Amino acid sequence: MILALDIGNTNIVVGCLQSSKEICFAERLSTDTKKTTTEYAIHLKNLLEIEQVSLDDLEGVIISSVVPPLTNRIQEAAFKVTGKRALVVGPGVKNGLHIQMDNPAQVGSDLIVDAVAAIAEYQVPLMVVDMGTATTISVIDCDKNYIGGMILPGIDTALESLVSRTSQLPKISLDPPKRLIGKNTIECMKSGVIHGNAACIDGMIERIEQEMGQKLTVIATGGLAGAIAPHCRNEVIVDDALLLKGLYLIYKKNR
Repeated sequence: MILALDIGNTNIVVGCLQSSKEICFAERLSTDTKKTTTEYAIHLKNLLEIEQVSLDDLEGVIISSVVPPLTNRIQEAAFKVTGKRALVVGPGVKNGLHIQMDNPAQVGSDLIVDAVAAIAEYQVPLMVVDMGTATTISVIDCDKNYIGGMILPGIDTALESLVSRTSQLPKISLDPPKRLIGKNTIECMKSGVIHGNAACIDGMIERIEQEMGQKLTVIATGGLAGAIAPHCRNEVIVDDALLLKGLYLIYKKNR
């Protein structure tokens, strides 16, 4: 069993996997750069106990991170709990991905991990839409090369900015509105956020397919994928566990 951790700007996804298709559990912890190594170790230990994971069953630990100040802290916390030194996705770690970017080292580890899992499980060419603090799009061609992508403001990030910069707009939940054309402020906001972002994804799919001259397999992942993807007019596969699957595959490549 592998313990996999993805350190994002908003959440830390923690999961245990027996294989890339057998996920024992997947949970989220809040990302907080003020917490100490010991505090994170306590959270991790408690989570493993709640999920009834025996440390004797853990083969190893792997981490991906887009929050550099927390990477070493979480690595040390995982070592305190498991006694195993975590593999950290980054330079020198084999991933099997051919990255055709101006500077491959600048590609976020989360994007690399998503792409590795997507290539292993889905038909290429494909695009991965990761809806987190930022919404990122990664494009993989028919030869399984990572050829580039886009970065957009994240849904929660944009919504928080909208609410904080306007005096009369309230905080809202992201459950679907009853209708497309809102009849009150909250309905209008929900429609704008959900249908607006779905339309954005649809538009990006169509533009990328037009530029590539091919139909793409589209996979959505991240905390808000389930709220937006069902409202897209294109076929979008929601895979909440894509990143954990990719971490497992990368761990096995570097075993």
